[in-house]
Amino acid sequence: MPRSEHEAGTLVVGASQAGAHLVTSLRQLGDTAPITLVGAEAHPPYQRPPLSKEFLAGTATQETLAFRSPSFYPDHDIELLCGERVEEIALPSGDRPGLARTSSGRELPFARLALTVGARPRRLDVPGADLRGILYLRDLDDAVALRDQLAGASRVVVVGGGFVGLEAAAAAQAMDKQVTIVEAADRLVGRAVAPVVSEFYRRAHERRGSTVLLSTGVVGFQGTSGRVDGVLLADGRSLPADLVMVGIGVIPRTELAEQLGLECDGGIVVDAHARTSAPSVVAAGDCTVLPHPMTGEGRVRLESVPSAVAQATLAAATLLGREAHTRSVPWFWSNQGDLKLQIAGLSTGFDQHVVRGDPDTESFSVLYYRGGELLAVDAVNAPADYLAVRKALTQGKPLPADLVADTDTPLKSLLAAAA
Repeated sequence: MPRSEHEAGTLVVGASQAGAHLVTSLRQLGDTAPITLVGAEAHPPYQRPPLSKEFLAGTATQETLAFRSPSFYPDHDIELLCGERVEEIALPSGDRPGLARTSSGRELPFARLALTVGARPRRLDVPGADLRGILYLRDLDDAVALRDQLAGASRVVVVGGGFVGLEAAAAAQAMDKQVTIVEAADRLVGRAVAPVVSEFYRRAHERRGSTVLLSTGVVGFQGTSGRVDGVLLADGRSLPADLVMVGIGVIPRTELAEQLGLECDGGIVVDAHARTSAPSVVAAGDCTVLPHPMTGEGRVRLESVPSAVAQATLAAATLLGREAHTRSVPWFWSNQGDLKLQIAGLSTGFDQHVVRGDPDTESFSVLYYRGGELLAVDAVNAPADYLAVRKALTQGKPLPADLVADTDTPLKSLLAAAA
């Protein structure tokens, strides 16, 4: 049905995983009002996790990354605007609809607003940081540039030992590149896993030929003819490099929310229903901080596809006045070559952990507890353990710490005994 140019419906700012799922959820819930999804990138919404995994490895293409076929959006009466960055928003007032303006001067009226604007890479602010050959990995264009330049590089330095950095390092390892991973902290992925898992990944990457430098800061880059050829370290050393990939975290995009006067605290603050401090505005995805999804206590920021999807589903229901109540178990994954890590739950605040299996076999799991209560699992090439713990967390059933270390006893049997 043709829409009036001035008819106001739902405006979703940010063609991210959360944004794409939110507009789809609105239609699935029976919403027939106009929907506009606007994104700053030139590409239709696509999957981001494979960018540092399958896409770099050459087993995924731009076409396979797309969430939907090109016809999906017009077929469902969703106006998709790509390559348009929203720079200014005024909320509805009285009988006047809200209005967003893009960088091209386009005006987008709306009655309901969702912010799914994601996050941007944290940049290294050191001398030489603008040299060619220093790349970040957040969006499809970044991934294309990294993949293309990896092909001609021989010495690759990865700055940052988090999951994205380690995934990119694994892709470079598989191409027989000389890889050095530089991490400022004293262990890899230190904010997310126990020391035993950090040490496992250090040794695993070194077994595959990479050099891992811990407690090592980067103070600058040097180059020739405008292109990087060295990484300067805080201890005075210089690492030769044809290509540098920087992965030191992300910063939530809160500019529009701050312009609207919404509460922000390390991200756009939302409640359990994805409402911001302005009840008429919802937000979802990496740009938000939300109540703990299992306990409802405190605030957490979850950088994961499952969280973005769950939050977008809640946001769509909230926009339609149908508050959904859910208790979800966060889950994550990281594929680093043949090392498949699956995480269920949140281990923050653990006071005990149990290692199940031998890390040297590259198949083991770590279960986390606080006060004897199961919090989370990290499972490396151990999918059965991951599934059992995720089920236990979902159902609120115990897996006693004094029993789980015995690998001869499947966790699912302990779970069945707790039924």
